[in-house]
Amino acid sequence: MKYPHGKSGASMSVRALWIVSHEKGESGKVRFSRRYPTVELRAKCLAGAQYVAVPEDCVIPQLLLTELGLVEPDKPYMAIRDDCARLQRSPAVELRLGGPGGKTLWPLLTISQGGLILACLPLIEAPPEPRPHLSSLASVSQGLALLSGLQGFLCGTVGKPPEPDVLASRLATLPSVLLQVCPLGTPLDTLPQAGALPATMAPGPGGAQKQPAWKTGVHRGRAVVNVALTEMVRSTQYGNSSKQDMWDVYGTVVCKCEVEGVLPNVTVTLTLPPNGSPLQDILVHPCVTSLDSSILTASSVDENDGSAFSGPYKFPFSPPLEPFRLCSYTSQVPVPPILGSYQLKAEENQLKLHVILQLHESVRNSFEYCKAHLPFFNRSLMGSVDVKVNSGQLEVSKEKNLLVWILGQKFPKSREATLEGAVHFSGHVAGPTDPLCTDLTAYIKLYFRVPDLTLSGCCVDQHSVQVYSSAKPRIVTTRELVSSEYYIWNSTGDAPVSSGLMIL
Repeated sequence: MKYPHGKSGASMSVRALWIVSHEKGESGKVRFSRRYPTVELRAKCLAGAQYVAVPEDCVIPQLLLTELGLVEPDKPYMAIRDDCARLQRSPAVELRLGGPGGKTLWPLLTISQGGLILACLPLIEAPPEPRPHLSSLASVSQGLALLSGLQGFLCGTVGKPPEPDVLASRLATLPSVLLQVCPLGTPLDTLPQAGALPATMAPGPGGAQKQPAWKTGVHRGRAVVNVALTEMVRSTQYGNSSKQDMWDVYGTVVCKCEVEGVLPNVTVTLTLPPNGSPLQDILVHPCVTSLDSSILTASSVDENDGSAFSGPYKFPFSPPLEPFRLCSYTSQVPVPPILGSYQLKAEENQLKLHVILQLHESVRNSFEYCKAHLPFFNRSLMGSVDVKVNSGQLEVSKEKNLLVWILGQKFPKSREATLEGAVHFSGHVAGPTDPLCTDLTAYIKLYFRVPDLTLSGCCVDQHSVQVYSSAKPRIVTTRELVSSEYYIWNSTGDAPVSSGLMIL
């Protein structure tokens, strides 16, 4: 096992290394881990105040599986991982230790085969900020070479992982193996001579094509291509002629391609209906090999002159093994999917409520879920609730400061859902406070998911996905519409507005 470009392995050190196993529907398990305290001390000295400690092994599987898209398969879009604002730099993933805005570990290098994930955290001898480019870090290619060698030792060159007893035996010998190939956390330039390690360490046939540096392995097994299109819609509605309602739509296409070959070619095509508004602000993954320049020039900042490219949008690419965001886009749609009216009237120690939610005729009346939250701030806790709805059911939170209107999976045949009644506030126990929601300033927040629908009409036809590989894959395509920051403000109160933009 040689390191790329003839660079010495002595220039790279490993802070920690993990072998994690996982099965579908189950949480991951750390099968092996190794930490190098001397390397960690160097990392702490180099990073100074920006030092992030390596977490305990018990939290590593969940963080890693979330980042790789191997948990909650029914949710192809997760904001913490797939948001458009976040730059993906596979195979160097980022572990978020404290949620959005929290501390992060980067770069964590990973290789997956079957039910095993091999991961290592190399020492980066550069300031954490600004984050250096992967191409400038020799430790990335060296770390991937180390993982590739360990993968060969554990899994061999066959297409499927070894039997459990064989894998357990090889994991048991791994400490002695690492003493030879990575003493004190520093990988050697070459592996020990033949006989020191099993023959499975030898690399398998890789075909005529050269393995690219960014692709850490080759898929073997049943070929499957999954393409998930998610559109997020957010809205702020005021019910007041002096304030302009606003809404916008942004979409994300996430792919997972389990296709044989070193560099298989896949083409995914997005199409719009004949009267669909052109996609705008399109960003693509670096693995996309070619693209029509007109696709990238449409911007929501420019005025629509009717000449914007309206598809079909073809994205040819050579996919990485892990799930990745193929592209993201924005779209201008004429109306939001649900129009709302919210009115409050204060009478003594109660509030009278009147709510109308109207489902637009262009939206299919079939939800996975739909519910509305009506929070009340800067008041005492709710006492009696005398409220009626014409659809769904109403619940009061155990904290006595929130009404939850569960509309379920369908609106009434009229496509109009109403809520009316009064909420009494009693007692001297104060509820939650909010500096914005004082007096009659209040809002409804909607949460919904509509399967097999996008507001823009954008879709991925299963038959339009082209795969050039030795095996014909099974193609799975999905699309969905999901709410994001969907607010309806009380029209009789003072809703916060800043420079004509949404307050989210």
